[in-house]
Amino acid sequence: MVMGQLTTKADVAVIGAGPGGYTAAIRLAQLGKEVVLIEKDKLGGTCTNVGCIPSKALIHAADLRYAAMNGKAMGVEANVFVNFAKTQAWKDSVVRGLRDGITSLCKMNGVDVIDGRAFFTSSNALTVETEAGMRTIEFKKAVIATGTVIKGLPNLRYDHKRIIDSDDALSLREIPKRMIVVGGGYIAAEMACMFLKLGSKVTVIYRGERLLKTIEPELSDALLRGMRKLGGEVLFNSEVVKIEGENAVVKTPQGEKRIGFDRMLVAAGRVPYLEGLGLEKTKVKLDKEGLVAVDATMKTTDDSIYAIGDVTPGPQLAHKAFRQGKVAAECIAGLKSAFDNQAMPMVVFAEPVLATVGLTEEEARKKGYKIRVGRMPFTTSGRANAMNASEGFVKIIANENGVILGVHMAGAGADALIAEAAFAIEMGATLEDLAATIHAHPTMSESVMETAEDAMGKAIHLYRKK
Repeated sequence: MVMGQLTTKADVAVIGAGPGGYTAAIRLAQLGKEVVLIEKDKLGGTCTNVGCIPSKALIHAADLRYAAMNGKAMGVEANVFVNFAKTQAWKDSVVRGLRDGITSLCKMNGVDVIDGRAFFTSSNALTVETEAGMRTIEFKKAVIATGTVIKGLPNLRYDHKRIIDSDDALSLREIPKRMIVVGGGYIAAEMACMFLKLGSKVTVIYRGERLLKTIEPELSDALLRGMRKLGGEVLFNSEVVKIEGENAVVKTPQGEKRIGFDRMLVAAGRVPYLEGLGLEKTKVKLDKEGLVAVDATMKTTDDSIYAIGDVTPGPQLAHKAFRQGKVAAECIAGLKSAFDNQAMPMVVFAEPVLATVGLTEEEARKKGYKIRVGRMPFTTSGRANAMNASEGFVKIIANENGVILGVHMAGAGADALIAEAAFAIEMGATLEDLAATIHAHPTMSESVMETAEDAMGKAIHLYRKK
């Protein structure tokens, strides 16, 4: 790179070093581009530092406690104590190790990482505020990968002590005795189940009528059963109207209710982080939802600027950002590449684990498909029974020709099983393709094969009356 006194010239400037940003930067470097990667906080973004990774580490610890305390049927009896401060220290070490790995990968690939806050001054230049002062970056192309920030609720302002956000929840040093979780999305679901398994008394308060309202309803139902099995209380069509001392006053369909709490996690979602980015100095346009409008190559309405990840339309998923980062990099480098979200899996690490990809049954019907549906409960799985984990199922929706349209599952191993389903949709596979693929026995993956057989009317381990 050519460096003046306060000016750096680069082929590409990437703003934001989360999953999408650092992936784009590394792929661009692999393709021979000179890249600057600008991050105002920590490499790895929300996912690595305060999202996917720390939450899954703590969820795993909670799962271990829950499994140890519920092994009586298998002859395993234990009285488990969780030293949560040590659990948090372990979680922090996991995060630190992965973040250090990203730092090393950027260095080894020749990516110039700049610590600071960036904003556009034109379609081919930006300024970075660093501790050492202002720095100008002149670029041929730029990639916006600034992610999201936590969304609050006006009547429940975070004090980060009793009323907390998801970042706070992942940094608690003590397990709350009584917790209220406000929200019905995947963050609320995961955190509620995690704290229930850690021993907290948890009440979920949600304005809507169904948890995870956009996914297959059978998965929402499984989640509700799972939460209640853990001892959680879920209040639908309800909202916290005020706080009175140690209690939350909750408006429910049955009237006002007072619920005591030590911590209230407000999980109201996340919004795109575009504030102060200087987009008005460029030709970048936002859509009606306030997201950056992009085409299939991830290019914005400004020919010099691309955008990826949570600032673009679609679900807020790290793996969406990973893929979009690669697509943007390849297109900038002159290769043919495009983003297609028809096989975009989603996993919710709750109780049970939920996984989904493709169309729901309702969506398929609304699109006019004549569908075939297969459903296989885990009670038919030898592996599930051998793990004392027979609560769950796989559901497959296919068109009349057997082409897979959607796959939805709940239960043990769903987070791994969904990859086969996503691959099937990506490749245009049919029910016959899945059914004819030999799956190892005894494994959870057999349930995918047998669900395909069920949709074809020839499942071996499930009898359906003709």
